[in-house]
Amino acid sequence: MPEEITPEDLERVTLLKLITNSKQEFNKLSVTQLTRLQELLEKKDYSHDKKAHKSKLKLLGKINVRLYELGEGRSII
Repeated sequence: MPEEITPEDLERVTLLKLITNSKQEFNKLSVTQLTRLQELLEKKDYSHDKKAHKSKLKLLGKINVRLYELGEGRSII
């Protein structure tokens, strides 16, 4: 039986669609959006798909760097 799509799944997909368009879109996300995306990605289990899991870890790393930049005031955008 297929899994039911939750509101969190929809929110995660919406945020991921925003950032997949371009790097500029990723830089335009607010701290709140970045934090929420980080929470949603950490909850999602991609261990069944090695490539997806690796992409998740890479994206979480980018989010951490961006949050640090925004927190330190080093951001251009």
